[in-house]
Amino acid sequence: MGKLLSTPWKVQWITLLGSKVSLDGIEHEMLRQRGRFDDPRIHFAVNCASVGCPMLREEAFVPERLDQQLDDQTQRFMTDRTRNRFNPKSGELELSKIFSWYGDDFRQGHMGITSLSVFVARYADRLADDASGQASVRNPKTDVVFLEYDWALNDAP
Repeated sequence: MGKLLSTPWKVQWITLLGSKVSLDGIEHEMLRQRGRFDDPRIHFAVNCASVGCPMLREEAFVPERLDQQLDDQTQRFMTDRTRNRFNPKSGELELSKIFSWYGDDFRQGHMGITSLSVFVARYADRLADDASGQASVRNPKTDVVFLEYDWALNDAP
């Protein structure tokens, strides 16, 4: 799959719709193609399985339940305080680096999501423990810092 001095994500080895495509191509050229889906929840479903990534799903994504499955993946990721949280001591919203890298995907308008602050406000109760912290999460003027990303390979327990 991988080649010397190359990542496995860019190797075109998957036959899909009659063409050879890469994992990168599926994610960035198909699923994230502007105007096609514009659904930022994709970042919580498709990932590289590093420690910093959202948890992998225990089941396949299927068309008849896709919306519910994407919602569930998003809830799981936003509830994970190792990756996303409000810090009451600093007054900052500490988010996964995913939100920095793919910030534009949270401005496309899908499901009324027009900014990162609009997106995170939906999860204020997951990101902060009390009403004051949740109000800070909902405040678009709250400072956001992006956490360091852990690229180590996720390992089975």
